[in-house]
Amino acid sequence: MNNALRHPVLLVFVVLLALTGLWHLIGAPIGLITQIAIYTLYGAGVCMLVSYTGLVPFGASVFFGCASYAVAYITLRGAPNEIVALLFCVAFSLVLAAVIALIILRRRGLYFSLLTLAFSQIAFEIAYKWTDVTGGENGLQGVPRRLFTNPWSFHAFTIVTVCLGIGLLWRIAHSPFGRSLQALRDNEQRAQSLGYDTFRLKFVSFVIMGGIVGYAGGLLAFMLQGAYADNLSWQHAGDALLMAVLGGVHHFLGPLWGAIAFILLEDRLSAITESWWLIFAPIVILFALASPEGMQGLVFRLMRRNDWTLTRKDIPPRPATIEPYRSAGTKLDPTKPILTVTGLSKRFGSLVVATDLNLQVYPYKLHSFIGPNGAGKTTFFNMLTGLLKPNAGSIVFDGHNITNLPVHRRIRLGLSRSFQILSVFPNLTAFENVRVAIQAQDRRSWGLWRDAYDYEDFNARTWSLLAAVGLEDRAADSCANLGHGQRRLLEIAISLATDAKLLLLDEPLAGLAEADRQVVGSLIRKLADTHAVLLIEHDIDRVLALSDRITVLHQGRLIADGNPAEVGSNPDVVTAYLGAERIIPPPAPTEADRAAHAASKPILVVEQLRAGYAGSVVLEDLSLIVHEGEAVPLVGRNGVGKNTTLRAITCTVRSASGRIMLDGAEITNAKPYEINQKGISLVPEGRRLFPNLTVLDNLRLATRPGGASLDDVYTLFPKLKVLQRSKAESLSGGERQMLAIARALVVPAKLILLDEPFEGLAPTIVKEVMDALAQLRGRVAMVIVEHHAETVLPLVDRAYVLVNGRVAFEGTAKTLQDDPDLQARLLGVVQKEAA
Repeated sequence: MNNALRHPVLLVFVVLLALTGLWHLIGAPIGLITQIAIYTLYGAGVCMLVSYTGLVPFGASVFFGCASYAVAYITLRGAPNEIVALLFCVAFSLVLAAVIALIILRRRGLYFSLLTLAFSQIAFEIAYKWTDVTGGENGLQGVPRRLFTNPWSFHAFTIVTVCLGIGLLWRIAHSPFGRSLQALRDNEQRAQSLGYDTFRLKFVSFVIMGGIVGYAGGLLAFMLQGAYADNLSWQHAGDALLMAVLGGVHHFLGPLWGAIAFILLEDRLSAITESWWLIFAPIVILFALASPEGMQGLVFRLMRRNDWTLTRKDIPPRPATIEPYRSAGTKLDPTKPILTVTGLSKRFGSLVVATDLNLQVYPYKLHSFIGPNGAGKTTFFNMLTGLLKPNAGSIVFDGHNITNLPVHRRIRLGLSRSFQILSVFPNLTAFENVRVAIQAQDRRSWGLWRDAYDYEDFNARTWSLLAAVGLEDRAADSCANLGHGQRRLLEIAISLATDAKLLLLDEPLAGLAEADRQVVGSLIRKLADTHAVLLIEHDIDRVLALSDRITVLHQGRLIADGNPAEVGSNPDVVTAYLGAERIIPPPAPTEADRAAHAASKPILVVEQLRAGYAGSVVLEDLSLIVHEGEAVPLVGRNGVGKNTTLRAITCTVRSASGRIMLDGAEITNAKPYEINQKGISLVPEGRRLFPNLTVLDNLRLATRPGGASLDDVYTLFPKLKVLQRSKAESLSGGERQMLAIARALVVPAKLILLDEPFEGLAPTIVKEVMDALAQLRGRVAMVIVEHHAETVLPLVDRAYVLVNGRVAFEGTAKTLQDDPDLQARLLGVVQKEAA
């Protein structure tokens, strides 16, 4: 009952009814409230694109204005009543939207927005100058209302049909199609890689928007009893977008609040001066600065909420018993290759990244594709899935030549992939991330009416996949609130959702704690019994243990191919991938060093910190101390609060209680840029470089007096000096990590926070980064979040182990390193027996 009372369509009806009653009581013309209702639908239609699809039309007025002319024209020429005319204008708007969509949807971002504005201006010029048809500057006047002859009856009709239109949009938002749009908005590349035809999704969304906005334009023509060119002019082209932003573009009711504010302010201010925009514009600017999430966002901020309300928050109930995940499997001939790559080559200008690659992958085998950072592995995967077009060669998958097929058609033939850099849908829940992947290749994904959560087979499979990766308890959480390792597990579940014939897994173990690596490694091994699996992974020991076959890539060329024993003993592979020797960690801090660091003054003090996301508590009474020059790791299983601790220290997550002190001064909940200015520098997960800038420009942009010089940085990472003119987007994963650390050093930092510094790096690069951190030890304090305790413990002075948002262990790194039982209990690490 409570949910029904809070239904947004009912709220729209109640608000419009209340405004109607108020206007009746004060004896004001009801036309103003009718206009608010019409513009609410206008704004809601535009939000179909902006809020759900991620497209921003500057000129949606082309449908609003043209539809008003269509209604006026057909009514003046004998349409029997308003309903017939409105049905005609909706059909007209749908056709117009389809034609415009085919022209402009090939463009993205600003180009798309400007093209919609261009069409609106073209329509304005036609309406203003084609006097014989449109009436020119006088418009089409005297449009009769035959059914609703007085303002009150037309007002009632408007409110009812506007609410029906709002209800239709709410249904679409919760339908499989609407959920697909939200995935597209969050991550178009990931949606493509699941098999969605993203052009078709945008096309249908654009056409629906055109129909809704067109109906609103038809209502306006009947309200004014005429059609005029003003609604098509550039001055009014952005009215609906402005209302949506003013009310809250991430809230379903945003267009309602925006329309009320916009229409009432326009009415009151225009009564004062003809130049009312000179008053209205500063109000909008100030409001946008004060509350980027609009009017509803401002209210939510006062209520300490920061969530979106575009859809319901609930997810389908968790079943009493979750069925274990079982791959649907595929019937393939194990003697015939499922994938054959012949002579594949790729270059970017003069840079050659793949040369004459030849490869066969067989069903029911785990085939690993390894090589050092920058060898071209991810580029190879991008060519297989269609994100990059090869310069030469062919790709044959399951008997089909897919070399020139678009991404979604390759996926539908039976390919599935995960990404090296996490690729999920950040604003959807964990449950919806997986469910939207499951529905991707089902015809029901185009459903516009039935609720997506009514499909029990989709729901059951979603729960099974979440349980398979250990995320069933986090199903209702927004992906943005999951820890890094949990998002990696979520991406694996997404990749498994399509039941592909060939799984392309790009570093699926990166960022996982040892216990989770064992679980996921076992899952990948089982998948090879029912699929073909092509795996990119830097954990060479696990690759050798799991694989049936290994292919090695180095500098864009294949240098080895065979069974694990052959490849593991190949001297070329050892030299290229592992270096001349296995990783030898740099010398650990001496007891004298540790004593000196412990005796120095504290640089960071965290006391009884409590923090979390969207009302959920992640950190509970967390306390830790870092001294000058000291290196301290935060280790623990996935989801225990390591990343949240760094976010709280850098103030990208607000602390509910407790305090954070830097060099004696409190910095709790300061602004993130102030944290950096005070001396905390972050090396974030995923590196987060500026991809279109060169290495040198990335460093210059961060450089401030007192930080390391470029010469210091190049001494620490000689490779960066060689690559200083290269763009960051062309660097390998290891080179990007070096640049991210270097960027943190050119800031005058007292403390450096390193978030997963070894993630996704080949052993030789791990060695380089470890050596660099060892050189920094003692010169600057460091807090290192790392899943691999065995990698980081030799580098550091002391260690903190987190369990469920609290410190479960604080002591010397050596104590933790030498106690296998303690590691097993706190970290879930099972010590490997010596061979």
